[in-house]
Amino acid sequence: MSSQRVEMMASSNKLFTNYKARNATIKNRGHDIMLEWEGDAGSIRINGTEYALKQAHWHSPSEHSINGRRYAMELHLVHLSADGKIAVIAVLYNIGKPDHFLSKLMVNITAMIDQKGEHGHSGVIDPKEIQMSNRRYYRYIGSLTVPPCTEGVVWTISKKIRTVSIDQVKLLREAVHDYAENNARPIQPVNQRDLRVYGPASTQ
Repeated sequence: MSSQRVEMMASSNKLFTNYKARNATIKNRGHDIMLEWEGDAGSIRINGTEYALKQAHWHSPSEHSINGRRYAMELHLVHLSADGKIAVIAVLYNIGKPDHFLSKLMVNITAMIDQKGEHGHSGVIDPKEIQMSNRRYYRYIGSLTVPPCTEGVVWTISKKIRTVSIDQVKLLREAVHDYAENNARPIQPVNQRDLRVYGPASTQ
């Protein structure tokens, strides 16, 4: 994403999230580690449509870039509407202090090393503990970043960059045998997509 291509949308309308703590399962999908919630883990509302939270997974390096810069890690929160539409919230991370939410999952993720296709129960996980900005964010309509690369996905990228430790990134890669490789799709061209940034006018 480039600031030259982004349309500024001054707005006081926050990203509405209504997440709930629920039992969750950690899965090693071979290409990434996924946290999947059981039952009703809450939702987000975008333009009047409710999208239920289903799962979270991590990519390293980030799959989105801002003004040409990629980040150390990217978290995707995947949501699904009643009619099958997809919305994803993305959070970007620089190397720094450990991420609080990920720290709670380190033991579970460690247990998934060399366990492709396996899963383990993580107990009750509260998605509200994921730190993100709900007042300042980018939005565009794109596709999923893994096959089948479904189109028509509503992407929301938090503008607030968080931090993650080197050890946390290494563990996520090690768990899927991604030692020196990436589990992120190469940066894709923007093409004719409309990119918008939302937030109070004073913070643009």
